[in-house]
Amino acid sequence: MSEGGSAGGGEPAQLRRVITLRYAVAMYVSSVLGSGIIVIPGLAAREAGPASIIAWVLLAFASYPFAYTFARLSARKPESGGIYSFALEGFGHRVSSAVAWLFVAWEVLGAPAATLAAASYLAAAVPLSRPEIFAAAVTILALGFGINYFGIRLSGRVQLATVASIVAVLALAVATSVERANPANFTPFFPAGLSSVGVAAALIVWCFLGYENVSNVAEEFKDPKRDFQRSVVISVLLISVLYVAVAVAVVGTGVYRSGTGVTPFADMTEGIFGPSGAAVISVLAVFIIFGTVNAYTAGFGRVVYAAAREGDLPRSLAVIDAKTGAPRRALAALFVLAMVSMVAFYVLRIDIESAFLATSGAAIFAYVVGSLSGAKLLKERGARRLLPWISLIVSLAILPFIGVLLVDSVAIVVVGMAVTWLYSRGAKRRGG
Repeated sequence: MSEGGSAGGGEPAQLRRVITLRYAVAMYVSSVLGSGIIVIPGLAAREAGPASIIAWVLLAFASYPFAYTFARLSARKPESGGIYSFALEGFGHRVSSAVAWLFVAWEVLGAPAATLAAASYLAAAVPLSRPEIFAAAVTILALGFGINYFGIRLSGRVQLATVASIVAVLALAVATSVERANPANFTPFFPAGLSSVGVAAALIVWCFLGYENVSNVAEEFKDPKRDFQRSVVISVLLISVLYVAVAVAVVGTGVYRSGTGVTPFADMTEGIFGPSGAAVISVLAVFIIFGTVNAYTAGFGRVVYAAAREGDLPRSLAVIDAKTGAPRRALAALFVLAMVSMVAFYVLRIDIESAFLATSGAAIFAYVVGSLSGAKLLKERGARRLLPWISLIVSLAILPFIGVLLVDSVAIVVVGMAVTWLYSRGAKRRGG
């Protein structure tokens, strides 16, 4: 494995082993239980009505095979890059290069979607024009990259505070919804037919993305063999219980039927505490979504760094800052691409639901490769041998429900791999 460069010259700087169990749990929870849970319950309920709860329960059970597979692969060989590194070891550079660009697509499509969702919550508390909503989204995005620019230790501390806010908001929303829940809101149970559950699942899968993100920073764990497994069990249990409780609360109160369905928590709390309560929840929702952006920025920066280190992306991005231990060039490149995407969202008027579905497409493609890598590389015994195959089957089952939006991630991968090929040819000519 080649080393990363140093921003200051001399010996190559290394990623720092500073992630402990509590930081790992915080990163898991804020990666998985972040922007999705604030937005998706309303959108999924609008698609499938009360039947959306079925999709939540099924994906809660299916999340453990995903989490277990990625955690075992990372504990086995702790390297930055997560699924990218698994694909490189299992299938070589052609597949790993595609995975690297899938993560770029994930960032390009997902970062605007998440930050615009946060800005939508802010607009629910303070009236904002469309340009002001986009300005708020850009600010959130820039802050996430800025914090990560100063290293994983600061990012981890931010995640601990974020997790506390996430749990507090969800507990409050569920508790205050009990009195407003109406049994009549659960009928008819299948208002849009059985197939709508599949579409809801394609949206909801966004909420279960994130278990792979902690694998991206595996190289920075203090004790990966111990802490990966412990943090996965704690995180899966906590996340699954909260998700199902929130899904039932959103359907039971019927708040998803109002407005666009993007801000269900603001609608739920406004009915209990009035406009001031909705404003508080909206501000907390912004903080929670920021936590997701912060966590993914840390993880995706390491994917770009790892891919550049192996030559699947420009090697000039494989530089670790000697003072902070952060892959600053990789982070800067992702920030530029995310900002270009934000401009496209504004000009083309891309809606948040389509953006979430398109992002899920890129992520599920990556999960397919990660699951195949687990099936090939892990030497498990007994029932655990089936877990990578279960995660693969679940991924393949969801893909068709993304529909034509799969074209977005495929196009980015094709263009990206062409750019990589041209860059490598140019590098060989210059070297020759």
